[in-house]
Amino acid sequence: MPETENDLNHEHGPRMQWAEHAPGVYKAMVKLDAAARQGIDPTLLELVKIRASQLNHCAFCLDMHTKDALAAGESVDRIIQLGAWEESQHFYTAREIAAIELTDAVTVLTDGFVPDEVYERAAKHFEEAELAQLIAAIAVINAWNRFGVTTRMVPGHYTPGQYHH
Repeated sequence: MPETENDLNHEHGPRMQWAEHAPGVYKAMVKLDAAARQGIDPTLLELVKIRASQLNHCAFCLDMHTKDALAAGESVDRIIQLGAWEESQHFYTAREIAAIELTDAVTVLTDGFVPDEVYERAAKHFEEAELAQLIAAIAVINAWNRFGVTTRMVPGHYTPGQYHH
């Protein structure tokens, strides 16, 4: 049966409500998320979450974190330019660029590792304890993205501040 324009524009449903079926995992993820964000600048944290979610094509998390960032006063331009940050570095501080670059490296793991130069740039901008928290935050958003992408969580219905992650 051929697809019509309406079929293409129809919102898909989620494959499953994973949090309902694995409530212990969900609760542990929320605790892990809260632990990972300790001591990280909230603006930086949202940039990291948006960037990882772009790379992972997680529509649900993109919806959530762009809305949260806008509600927290982040600029539309900085959010839009994250997708091409290498060409838009003047929108961000050197510290933010180091964190975004680290997010890319940890999220994609193209060659199976995080390059020394990327890690060293991040280490110049963050104290070790803060860098450990940043790595944790990147790992956590990647985990959320994988739940969201795999279960096809539906974007578009999130209200800023609705969840704590």
